[in-house]
Amino acid sequence: MKSNNPVFQRSEAFNGTSHQSYAGDPATWGTGTPGMPTHQAPVERMTIDSVVQKTAISLGVVFAAAIVTWMMTPDLRDPSANLGPLIGAITIGSLAAFGLSMVNAFKKVVSPPLVLAFAVAEGIALGALSKLFDAQFSSPDGGSIVTQAVLGTFAAFAGTLAAYKFFNIQVGAKFRTFVIAAVFGMIGLSLLEMLLGAFGNQFGLFGFGAMGMLFAVAGLVLGIFMLILDFDFVEKGIAAGIEERESWRAAFAMTVSLVWIYTNLLRLLAIFNQD
Repeated sequence: MKSNNPVFQRSEAFNGTSHQSYAGDPATWGTGTPGMPTHQAPVERMTIDSVVQKTAISLGVVFAAAIVTWMMTPDLRDPSANLGPLIGAITIGSLAAFGLSMVNAFKKVVSPPLVLAFAVAEGIALGALSKLFDAQFSSPDGGSIVTQAVLGTFAAFAGTLAAYKFFNIQVGAKFRTFVIAAVFGMIGLSLLEMLLGAFGNQFGLFGFGAMGMLFAVAGLVLGIFMLILDFDFVEKGIAAGIEERESWRAAFAMTVSLVWIYTNLLRLLAIFNQD
């Protein structure tokens, strides 16, 4: 089951190269005599429940870190509030999350502590970014755009999952290649935009004009495509009986996809709510 998804490429289990012995295999039985094979404990397999549990833990850490960051940064309703801590949290959290996401994506053996470390860093960045956007674009009449973005993200997740199951979406190699190429292309454009921004020249990809809206819509659609890949790999991984620890890899992938959807949806709502 070869994968084009970088999150799953490094997993031997997802690529069909992991060979495990089952406890029921007579070849693994023994009496404990030196030099003889001994009875091996059964290997736990990934299930829907294990994926849901690990994903809930990962998202819970993101939420907790975001809430703590929101509470510990200055209140932007105060005109004299210092934006330094907020900008610092966004910058440091984003850089740490990006670095950890690369490590987790290309790490051969999934590491739960690194997945949770990514969730903490991502939560710090999202908490600060959400607070900044909430202060700038939320209105008393329209409500908080952060709440709207969170609800919209879970609606996108539920809708994509329903469509995947009810319409029996089949993921082919060309679709996987397109999505992964688009992800790295968008990451490359984002890094280029940041580099140009340091010299005072930008394309406006993160702005609130037409180019920013187009980039956010493309990111939102791409995030939904990423979720489809996640569902496909989880389904195939469970069918193949991969090890339970790979649930953390699946949880990491879905956390990345949901964060991707949330940030682009938040930007779209900010564009729609700007004066």
